[in-house]
Amino acid sequence: MINFFTSPDQYKHWQINIDGDVATLFLNVEETENSTLGYTLKLNSYDLGVDIELNDAVQRIRFEHPEVGAVIITSAKERVFSAGANIQMLGQLSHIEKVNFCKYTNETRISIEDASLNSGQTYLCAINGPASGGGYELALATEHIILVDDGATAISLPEVPSLAVLPGTGGLTRIIDKRHVRRDRADFFCTTSEGVRGKRALDWNLVDELATRSELIPQTLSKAKKLAKKNNRNTVSNGIELEPINRKIEKNQVSYDLIKVLINRDLRLATFKIKGPGKTLNPSIKHIYSMGCKFWPLAFARELDDAILHLRFNEPEIGTWAFTSEGSPDAMQAIDKIMLQNSKDWFIREIILYLKRTFKRLDISSRSLIALIEPNSCFTGTLAELVLAADTSYMLDEAIEKNTEKKTTFCLTGINFGYLEMSNGLSRISSRFLGKKGLLEKIKLIEGKQLEAKKTEELGLVTFAPDDIDWEDEIRIAFEARASFSPDALSAMEANLRFGGPETMESKIFSRLSVWQNWLFQRPNASVSLESYGTGKQPTFDRNRV
Repeated sequence: MINFFTSPDQYKHWQINIDGDVATLFLNVEETENSTLGYTLKLNSYDLGVDIELNDAVQRIRFEHPEVGAVIITSAKERVFSAGANIQMLGQLSHIEKVNFCKYTNETRISIEDASLNSGQTYLCAINGPASGGGYELALATEHIILVDDGATAISLPEVPSLAVLPGTGGLTRIIDKRHVRRDRADFFCTTSEGVRGKRALDWNLVDELATRSELIPQTLSKAKKLAKKNNRNTVSNGIELEPINRKIEKNQVSYDLIKVLINRDLRLATFKIKGPGKTLNPSIKHIYSMGCKFWPLAFARELDDAILHLRFNEPEIGTWAFTSEGSPDAMQAIDKIMLQNSKDWFIREIILYLKRTFKRLDISSRSLIALIEPNSCFTGTLAELVLAADTSYMLDEAIEKNTEKKTTFCLTGINFGYLEMSNGLSRISSRFLGKKGLLEKIKLIEGKQLEAKKTEELGLVTFAPDDIDWEDEIRIAFEARASFSPDALSAMEANLRFGGPETMESKIFSRLSVWQNWLFQRPNASVSLESYGTGKQPTFDRNRV
């Protein structure tokens, strides 16, 4: 079983150093500490375990060290930066393991860019030795790259000429969309195994600065200190410790404090039962700080994040995820109001950003998403995002329900309008009503109102509103239908339908990589190349280009 829990005292591959307002992440991969057997992590090459630690480090710096305004990524090994994803590891992974690995590494790189853009923690990279493939792609996720100019150190994306695959962590997109490298130069760079060095790398904008070996770290540190001062975070000193999450894994159930996931293997279904806030809270910022990682929105984000990853990697055949909730809609609305009123506070901002990243992770998990709104549900504001993210949603029309004390309601709050955007840069409510500005304005007017089923369906906020006579049959049919369809066709269909509207660099990375990872990895050319890499055997390619 793959476990995503870790902490700095458990790291095997990364070291964190905090020096005032600058943090440094040293990549120092322990060769024999691999995620699975059969390969060694030479030359700072990485596997999933290395990236799990990196993701944890980025999160911890955001929450536990708000005083940090700049983060340097470099290597602790002399004259070696990173050889990228370990090829022997990729060669022995199953197709789904390859895809999950690439997807997770992309999410981690995007979280680095998110920290630079939204958290005032600008990432820099000091490349002290060869950086190839995913090693250079890690550098591309930072905002400023300094390359040692020693006549020997090269950066490269050698996947096409060497492995018959593509750079798996957004390299092609970032050199064009982010670094604006000219297309002809990018083509040469991506078809040259040895890469480029020094002045050419600088002239082509593949890096931002050159430095002698003796000046690389001092020069990078000087730049980092300037950026940290510019980010103006020095008045913040006390962070929030990310304590371990409570989790219990059983054969057909995963339990947290706020979330319980029940697995039905016959239907290939996971049902998320979410416990919303149970009473109305109106705490001060001081009280929220005292709650720390137990504050409901942060605790929920951390548990949902882990549950998504656990199911992705450890339950790959569970293809449908259903979401239910219970709790106080008034309390959820009050919490959203507190967060929006204090959205400029660094801690509240980080919670909102974490929620946004977690819901994005849900969007691209290649699972059918179904929301069920029943009596005592708490799909309000933050939790309403689960309904808006769903491919299909059902809300029980309780007009003929005998128990009138149990209300079935749905409510949007201000947090649904622009705070939790998808990868395409739009809120889920905007994506739902793409091109319908008038309807969006009408929807905005009902912000904060608890809506019953018929009105929610009329506004287009849920798909269906069956009564209690039809409820169980409709839900059963929906689950059985999903279980009967081709998972490949469903994944492709859902990805096409979810991300309408504009493209961003992030949406390009995921949409394009989803295509090639789900196709190119399975082609004979890639399979042969990955398996024969390092053996001295030259692969024989199928020359058809269609």
